[in-house]
Amino acid sequence: MWRVGEKEVRLPLIQGGMGVGISLGNLAGAVAAEGGVGIISTAQIGFREPDFDRNPEAANRRAIEKEMKRARDISPDGIIGCNIMVALRDYEDHVKASAAAGADLIISGAGLPAELPRLVQGSRTKIAPIVSTEKSAKVILKYWERKFRRTADLVVIEGPEAGGHLGFGREALEHYTEAVYIEEMKRIVDVVRGYERKFDKKIPVAAAGGIYDREDVERVMRTGVDGVQVASRFVTTKECDADIRYKEAYIHASKEDIVIVQSPVGMPGRAILNPFMKCVMLGEKVSHTACHRCLAKCNPAEIPYCITDALIAAAEGRIEEALLFCGAKAYKAERIETVKEVVESLFPGV
Repeated sequence: MWRVGEKEVRLPLIQGGMGVGISLGNLAGAVAAEGGVGIISTAQIGFREPDFDRNPEAANRRAIEKEMKRARDISPDGIIGCNIMVALRDYEDHVKASAAAGADLIISGAGLPAELPRLVQGSRTKIAPIVSTEKSAKVILKYWERKFRRTADLVVIEGPEAGGHLGFGREALEHYTEAVYIEEMKRIVDVVRGYERKFDKKIPVAAAGGIYDREDVERVMRTGVDGVQVASRFVTTKECDADIRYKEAYIHASKEDIVIVQSPVGMPGRAILNPFMKCVMLGEKVSHTACHRCLAKCNPAEIPYCITDALIAAAEGRIEEALLFCGAKAYKAERIETVKEVVESLFPGV
């Protein structure tokens, strides 16, 4: 078994971060209470705060503290962390606010988190990059070693079947069949094991993307990883922070409804096809509210739609006008479960 700081991970399970408003304190706390690692997404986390439209920076910082407390109230001794996208305009503020709020772990992707070690200095918060290829693993771990003389506390390998923003171009998504990507995962694990030996410390590796049931867990564990990160499966739980209509969209989706879309972030993503996304895919430009200053690289005059508007619509259950991010196997959802039921199905008898 592995550890996050002084805390032992009872189950080799991380609940994936899902923004905006999908994985907040309630879901993260519930997963942590069951022995997994609960993760709060900080992406536009303050969208329900009264001053969000006027001052999103302050609203987000305040909400990070609130949601962390909410999770801690549910699981005082559990492992609770934050997922923070490098692409955020206020990335550094989110990292510092999460560490100050007592996050055990920060998982960071949507870009390489080059400065993450500096941003958590002086705190007890552990750090984990999200990587998708052997090359990206080598780049970030080498950079951290050279600049900060430290390494990751955990590494998440996010594969091509993940939901939301993907760390692959469209051509790479076509190239990486399951068999091909299994070999890529093994190479990433080998890279991490090299840094384990160099720093004389355990660096757990978690596989993510397309992990929905026990069979998926067993398949990826054979690559030599230490655990799994699961996201979409937790959307259709009672404890998930999303609106019930968002959860029902997963239950009603067919395999054919899950498509690769282009995000204003500049990355491909995976989502459920709905009227909103059909309009976007036809090239229509969707009007949006005033800029919420979420992304570092975004020109409101040029984007086809506002990703904050679309994801808030999803979290609030306005399904027809929402961006419904999901993993490749979200169509398998058949009913609303509890977090406990999901955990027991993934790790029966543990």
